[in-house]
Amino acid sequence: MTAPTRVPVTTRSSAELIRAEEPVLAHNYHPLPVVVARAEGTWVEDVEGRRYLDMLAGYSALNFGHRHPALIEAAHRQLDRLTLTSRAFHNDKLAEFAERLAELTGLDMVLPMNTGAEAVESGIKVARKWAYEVKGVPDGEATIVVAAENFHGRTTTIVSFSTDETARQGFGPFTPGFRIVPYNDLAALEAAVDETTAAVLIEPIQGEAGVVIPDEGYLTGVRELSRRKGCLFIADEIQSGLGRTGRTLAVEHESVVPDVLLLGKALGGGIVPVSAVVARRDVLGVLRPGEHGSTFGGNPLAAAVGTAVVELLETGEFQRRATELGVVLRDGLAALVGKGVAGFRARGLWAGVDIDPAIGTGREIGERLMREGVLVKDTHGSTIRLAPPLTITAEELGSALGTLEKVLGR
Repeated sequence: MTAPTRVPVTTRSSAELIRAEEPVLAHNYHPLPVVVARAEGTWVEDVEGRRYLDMLAGYSALNFGHRHPALIEAAHRQLDRLTLTSRAFHNDKLAEFAERLAELTGLDMVLPMNTGAEAVESGIKVARKWAYEVKGVPDGEATIVVAAENFHGRTTTIVSFSTDETARQGFGPFTPGFRIVPYNDLAALEAAVDETTAAVLIEPIQGEAGVVIPDEGYLTGVRELSRRKGCLFIADEIQSGLGRTGRTLAVEHESVVPDVLLLGKALGGGIVPVSAVVARRDVLGVLRPGEHGSTFGGNPLAAAVGTAVVELLETGEFQRRATELGVVLRDGLAALVGKGVAGFRARGLWAGVDIDPAIGTGREIGERLMREGVLVKDTHGSTIRLAPPLTITAEELGSALGTLEKVLGR
């Protein structure tokens, strides 16, 4: 992890840049004190030239690593031709993107948006519209059932059904129409669904909650229950999807196909924000001109990069890497249980690691790892998340696990 000698990209130091942010940036984040200036593959470099192994990958937005050559090439090629038309006109990249994304996911139609939160908001709107027009729910009475400890974004509507008081406090009044049940509890879900229910909206694996993996059969049960009760199953795969867990989608671990799929983060290849609602034709077909839109949604640059992302996933290489290296990750974490690790949950190249409180908080461990050249992020106080780019090598992963062992042993 020795840094090469390089000329800094700015005359200001990391400390100076961090201080410069304080008076001019809203304080809605508490980042680690590292100022990234360059990145390539699984590595980032700060303004002083120090290198760090990225074990967070932009919360899975960088599944294919920083500046993947195929994605950068697609972006450069499109930048030389056309970047934006708005959806007032057609563009020559959108059809292929939608066709290939629908085929990759086994669904029919695509609604392109920009951010993950936009995809969730759009999915909610579509589900309600479907409930009124197809299911016959009386106007204004549609409900959506969600899981406790969820994370679907931070808009006003989305935090209305969050159970995280930090996300909610001071932002009311909240949007009605949501019912919250415990995650991984089919009996509670069954009791909450009734004739007004438009959809069940869940994360197949809860990322922000600490990579919480449901029991085997839970997703199958959600699929069966929603079909039997006549409501939609919306799977939020914004973090869990696109190769992260060893499958293209996390629902594939139980061979489940939802009615509506929400995608984002890695869909933009770490280059541009790209998200999408992908659904059955009879569901997305309820939208008519003027009822929903986005100036930047489906722009040519996003479509070109998104198509290149789909091409990478079509090879199956990244899903295989996540599966194979996921064994290395699980084995390495298992060896640390009782040695500073209280427990962990992992699927593919994604893990939530609970730190023994006697060793330190998740934040403290993250700072120690940063000083040793490894970047992670904490959540829920005592948990750190590991989600490296799927391009990471076994040697790099082993080095990161060795560094974790080192800082836990202090």
